[in-house]
Amino acid sequence: MKIKAILFDIDGTLVDTNDMHVLAWEEAFAGIGKSFDRQVVHDQIGKGTDMLVPTLLPELDEAGQEALGEAHGKVFKAKYLDSAKPFAKAHELLRHAAGLGQKVVLASSASEDELDHYLDLLGARDLVSATTSSDDVENTKPAPDIFSTALGKLDGIDADAVIVVGDTPYDVEAAGKCGIVAVAVRSGGFPDDVLAKAGAIAIYDDVAALLADYAGSPLGR
Repeated sequence: MKIKAILFDIDGTLVDTNDMHVLAWEEAFAGIGKSFDRQVVHDQIGKGTDMLVPTLLPELDEAGQEALGEAHGKVFKAKYLDSAKPFAKAHELLRHAAGLGQKVVLASSASEDELDHYLDLLGARDLVSATTSSDDVENTKPAPDIFSTALGKLDGIDADAVIVVGDTPYDVEAAGKCGIVAVAVRSGGFPDDVLAKAGAIAIYDDVAALLADYAGSPLGR
């Protein structure tokens, strides 16, 4: 099997949280008297605070960006994290990949606390070989840091034997900057043309569809 390791995004890919993040960001923005069309906020989901906030509020200084990110995190954890649900077959997909001997890595722009929660939610602690979160890197997606850090944890596995599974163009772009190809899923709410333009080599409805076609997908070829 060509693919030796799979780097999975979490939010919008394995766990249904993108709309929750939109609502949490809306509340955080409202706290400083700012508001945006909901679609505008959604189109930035997949980035961490360091990339999302400067895109929408370029005039905000670094301290303001950090404060806004902290506000978002507090709202998300208080109101939404405990009600987040995995997408259908998310655990089974991770288990299937691990059962084939492929290294399973969770590589997310989420915080370390959120990632730890998702490990239990997905029943993935005994399936995952490595993780990376926003706490591990200087810049989040679409910068390459999340995936390059993950790649560095995979001793003896080169980028051409690794694939990313994500739901946003930022996952796909970040992978490409590391020389890694990416498969996209539609479950995060991004249009096919946006995912394809970013460089996705295949697009599936969700992780259940990817699991159903695993052997014929780029993950299993």
